[in-house]
Parts: sequence; C-alpha cells; structure tokens
Amino acid sequence: MKLAFSTLAVPGLPLPDVSRLAATHGWDGVELRAHPEEPLHPGSGPDERAAAVRAFAAEGVEILGVAGYARVAGPGPDEPVFDELDALVRLAADLRAPFVRVFPGAGEQPAEEAEATAARRLAWAAPLAADLGVRVLLETHDSHPRAQDAVRVLGPVGHRNVGALWDVLHTWRNGEPPAVTLPALAPHLGYVQVKDVVSAEDTTPLPLGTGAGAVPVAECVAELAAAGWEGWLCWEYEKRWHPGAPDFAGIAGPGREYLSGLLAR
Repeated sequence: MKLAFSTLAVPGLPLPDVSRLAATHGWDGVELRAHPEEPLHPGSGPDERAAAVRAFAAEGVEILGVAGYARVAGPGPDEPVFDELDALVRLAADLRAPFVRVFPGAGEQPAEEAEATAARRLAWAAPLAADLGVRVLLETHDSHPRAQDAVRVLGPVGHRNVGALWDVLHTWRNGEPPAVTLPALAPHLGYVQVKDVVSAEDTTPLPLGTGAGAVPVAECVAELAAAGWEGWLCWEYEKRWHPGAPDFAGIAGPGREYLSGLLAR
C-alpha cells in the first residue's frame, strides 16, 4: 500500500511546502483539499495547476486526488452539480491525480429519491472521468456513512470510473466494523482515509499510533492486508477544523512510521 496525507492537516500551506513536507517524512502522496480557501481549487488557472504538478514532481510525491465538495445526492436541479463534477474531474486530470472525492449530502430527503439522484449524477460524470483517466469516489460520509449506504448508490451506477472512498471514522461511528465494510466496498474501493479521534462523540483529531484514540485503524489495515488490497491509505488529520490540535509537521514522521509498521505486520 502507498501512504498519503490530506491537506486538511496543513491548512493554507503553500503547495511547494506541502510537497517538501511529504518528501521529508517519506509520504508517497498527498490528497489536495479543493476548497476555494485552499491554494488550488476548480477555479485555479492553468498556470497554477502546472506549477502544482511541477512542485510535487520535483519532490517525487504523487497527487493522490482532489477532495471536492460536490453533494451528489443533494436536492435541487442537476445542472449545478454536473458543473461541479465536470470542474473537479478536469482539475484532477490536469493535476495527473487519479481520484476525485465527492459527498452524498442527501440531507432530509427520502433515501430512495436521494439515491436515484446521486446515481444519475455520478453516471453522468462517468464517461468524462473515463476519458480523462479519473475515478470519481463517493465518500462514506454524512447521509450515507456506511458501506451498505454507499453501495445502494454505486450499484446502480455500475461504472468502473465511479467508486467509493472509505472514511473509516464514519463507518465505525455508525456501527459498521471494518470486517463488514471492506467486503461490501471492495468491488468499488478507490482508496481509504484513516484517522484517529478521542471518541465517537468527540472527534478531536489525535496523532496516529499513540494508543489514546478510539478508531480501529490497526483493524482496518489488517483487513485490507488480509484481502491483498494494494491501494492507498490517506491520513485525514483534520487540523483545519481543530486549530488547537498539534501541528502536523511535528507528527507527520511518527504517523507515517506507525502506518508503515502496521503494513509490515
């Protein structure tokens, strides 16, 4: 497996510094949060995109994916969501990143209606994603936090360029252990986000490997290894939402060593 971290860990840090930090501590890749407040997002121009590619290539670090904020099951007309998906897929292609993250975001709609909407929108994006060599991944999140929820959307889409992003925190918080999640998501799985927090109720981020957290990260990695999965693990350390949490630069090395140790077992 390859190891990455999300730029949620280093909010606002210039991308050359992000790539340098990754290389310094032996990370294989970085997931780029594509929000307008970040250095790179769908509104960024071609020069900014090309500069990002050069910065990461210079350090030998891959851009894992673009973490977008499209809510594919959300209410309202399709066209604005189509526009978001189009922009995110094109951004990922320009960055030579294999993945785009999207959210369900169904809100209070009836599940059947929201899931039909999400499947329709993802199916619309699939041909473009295929043409540009990108996979659009529905994260286990908000209205669809478990594998069984995500699969109700992904099954009807039935396209290899649409898949799942397994956020271990959300499946676990909603009562689905890794041994149940992985078999359900395996046919769709793009990559996996891991993190550790204080508890299911207190999601203050913790450094990996301290033994103080509650998320079954080791169990998740063991399930992936036993299944022979060889994709990406991405540490989503949510410093952006918790400014009092320890700075990522001080824990990036030990965190990578912890994940590497789990993979070596």
